[in-house]
Amino acid sequence: MTTEKLSLREKIGYGFGDAASSMFWKLFSMYLMFFYTDIFGIDASVVGTMFLITRIWDAAFDPVVGILADRTQTRWGKFRPYILWVAVPFGIAGVLTFTTPGEMDVTGKIIYAYVTYSIMMMIYSLINVPYASLLGVMSSDGKERTELSSYRMIFAFIGSIIALALVDPLVRFFTGGDTAQAAMGWQMTAGVFAVLAVVFFWLNFAWTKERVQPISDEKPRLREDLRDLGVNYPWWILLGSGISALIFNSIRDGAAIYYFKYYVGDQSLISWYLVLGQAFNIVGILFVTPVSNKIGKKQTYLWAMVLATIFSISFYWIDGTNMTMILVFQALISMCAGSIFPLLWSMYADITDYSEWKTGRRATGLIFSSSSMSQKFGWTLGGALTGWLLAWYGFQANEVQSTEAQDGIKLMLSFFPAIGTVLSVVFILIYPLSEKKMEAITAELDARRAAGSSN
Repeated sequence: MTTEKLSLREKIGYGFGDAASSMFWKLFSMYLMFFYTDIFGIDASVVGTMFLITRIWDAAFDPVVGILADRTQTRWGKFRPYILWVAVPFGIAGVLTFTTPGEMDVTGKIIYAYVTYSIMMMIYSLINVPYASLLGVMSSDGKERTELSSYRMIFAFIGSIIALALVDPLVRFFTGGDTAQAAMGWQMTAGVFAVLAVVFFWLNFAWTKERVQPISDEKPRLREDLRDLGVNYPWWILLGSGISALIFNSIRDGAAIYYFKYYVGDQSLISWYLVLGQAFNIVGILFVTPVSNKIGKKQTYLWAMVLATIFSISFYWIDGTNMTMILVFQALISMCAGSIFPLLWSMYADITDYSEWKTGRRATGLIFSSSSMSQKFGWTLGGALTGWLLAWYGFQANEVQSTEAQDGIKLMLSFFPAIGTVLSVVFILIYPLSEKKMEAITAELDARRAAGSSN
């Protein structure tokens, strides 16, 4: 087991990476559909289809990045260089995604949206797959990985809170309250977050270190890596569970602004709702390490998703005028949702060790790219479903909505997300890597590394 303990500075440094990503992740999941329909000016069903097409390609691109990172050798390691190199392109692409080109017809706007969003998602992969993989090589200690994952997710939600708390004030600041300047306001707001993201990524690069080395110096072969991944049973299970959890989150996030604008009737209240959700995500994360150390990662994940299902379904019957109950259930659901993601990242690191134990080959980047791929697929399906469901229920942007459309929006905050949580529970029930199993695997891998270093 890796003997060098991680310092507080390094844990914070690792957290900065997801703070950077999460600012834009939250902008995309909470505001991008709204930006495209109400600011940019294209139909919700078109946006839903675009999300599906571009994100499927983007998700397929993730393993390519993982394979490339596994074969990278620099004085900074395999994964950290990508964080250094791709930070600035990430910021530029983020601004272009929230830019509305002038004097362009609807067809031109759709093409522009497809191109800029596709580029943004590919760059997102180029920095986030190596960033996620970094967890697998900073420490081999399972409990320390869970703690590191918790730091990551706390900073992720801090980044989300920064975005959610500042996006509306920044848009109002840059537009001066003039709705005719909304497009410019969104572009400038994205620019502020882009600068912050670049700084956070560079701090992540500077304050972290790669330690865990493969037990074999054999050059990785792509065919063998892909074959190993294809027969990695725990990987497939966690992939399904992660996709399902992201469908749950993506539908709730994407529909929230429509819920407040068209059902509650007061869009200004969304900031309170969203920031409260992020705060209780962090509360959930704070409970993850002590609870999972007591009952295990699998059981902690399982019960969090069961409770999220119950709370989500109950949300349907809350009246739009009852802000107290809306916020109470937002807090409860967010606490459950926040607790599962540190567990997912920690379990992906366990799966990397499991694969190395089974095959003698370590493919950290390829396996961790599956975590990003599951995020993208879940986000893809959830985002596409949000657009399609809005169209199905007769949503019309910037108009008074029909009773049917309002009911559809309510369902997107309750029953539809609950389908994702139920699927996630089904997958995690059959996940085979217990704490006892992982302790035995880690001990054997440490023995192999010790034997290899002595030869």
